[in-house]
Amino acid sequence: MPERALVIVPTYNERENIERLIERVLAQDDRLEILVVDDGSPDGTGAVVDAVVAANARVHVLHRPRKMGLGTAYLAGFRWALDRDYTFILEMDADFSHDPIHLPQFLAAVANADLVVGSRYQHGRVTVVNWPITRLMLSYGANIYARRVTGLKLWDATGGFKCFRREVLASINLDDVRSNGYAFQIEMSFRAWRKHFRIAEIPIVFVDRSEGQSKMSFNIQREAFWMVWRLRWWALTGTL
Repeated sequence: MPERALVIVPTYNERENIERLIERVLAQDDRLEILVVDDGSPDGTGAVVDAVVAANARVHVLHRPRKMGLGTAYLAGFRWALDRDYTFILEMDADFSHDPIHLPQFLAAVANADLVVGSRYQHGRVTVVNWPITRLMLSYGANIYARRVTGLKLWDATGGFKCFRREVLASINLDDVRSNGYAFQIEMSFRAWRKHFRIAEIPIVFVDRSEGQSKMSFNIQREAFWMVWRLRWWALTGTL
């Protein structure tokens, strides 16, 4: 069977972005398909995607009844992908902070890796555009903190632009994943690392969203702060 790649995109009120994003994603490589996981967006994002699905067999949608969190959206997408034998499973944001132009780089890099992470901070070089300095310092510091607590050797453990080989996700018991906010990205990479999968980082340019509002909140930050210690403890006690 030919290699197939699925890009999973969670959405909540992304009506202004989603059609343009789908078009840009599919233009990058003929192997790419896209799955939109919509959490009952009040702005009608799901209906917009339904219309695209009806016209394009490379576009798929999962409708969820309400806003249920980033991590559970990706987990639902992962399960959907594993049931359909995709070779590569990618994740990215819907707001163009993750530029689809990077997708061919992920597909090239995963030829020699099991998990490829798009990095905003590789080797300490910052490639973030339009973030306020306070948000940048919070993100950069969070990655230093995550590396030191968990031992995970990633410059950008909190980034959400990734490509998994299906074997990585198939090896992880998705029912055991506890995180739901941005800590989810740390946890998935940590679980892959602990299973000795090959992880590579590639540089990306991250541009702050131009439409809609950020999903960052205090609860998401608090979850990430404590989750790294939980991951370390679970690894030490063999309960990961």
